[in-house]
Amino acid sequence: MSISLQKGQKVSLSKDNAGLSKVVVGLGWDEVQPVKTGFFFAKKGQPIDCDASALLLQNGKIRDKGDIVYFANLRHSSGTVQHMGDNLTGAGDGDDEQIVVDLARIPQQYDKIVIVVNIYQAIKRNQHFGMIRNAFIRLVDARTNREMCRYNLTEDYSGMTAMIFGEIYRHNGEWKFNAIGQGTKDPGLGELAGRYM
Repeated sequence: MSISLQKGQKVSLSKDNAGLSKVVVGLGWDEVQPVKTGFFFAKKGQPIDCDASALLLQNGKIRDKGDIVYFANLRHSSGTVQHMGDNLTGAGDGDDEQIVVDLARIPQQYDKIVIVVNIYQAIKRNQHFGMIRNAFIRLVDARTNREMCRYNLTEDYSGMTAMIFGEIYRHNGEWKFNAIGQGTKDPGLGELAGRYM
């Protein structure tokens, strides 16, 4: 049974999942629908393009730009973290973007993988996370396709242009997940990544 996480809650991925090797990190969101005012709908702007990324850290820091896995660098050089492609609108049910992490093969020097999402050209398009609903991150055992845990973002993130969703980290020989849900005003991935440099 999937564990529903609260903000700041940590859960072991290894403990109840013997032999766990690969996890699929699924991220999803929906745009808030335009509000109907009288006979007319509010003007709809450009679709909100959220971009998920994985930051591979060594002792809490990004050591190389190749350690940022995102839509323009879909595969880490170690082959252990792979972004499955960019979804430009967030339309449809289920995961909007997925990142596959091969926990069993991640080089020992990496102790943490931070999962972040930023809104593409948020400032220019005047978009923020308050315009998004039903945002979630979930971790799925790739062997069985069983959802292990899910964190639904429930706070109002108006004005926030980026989000630190959660982190997968190594602690005392086991892999754990921390549900973070921290909104930021970073205008893009470069600024988000800069927090870890």
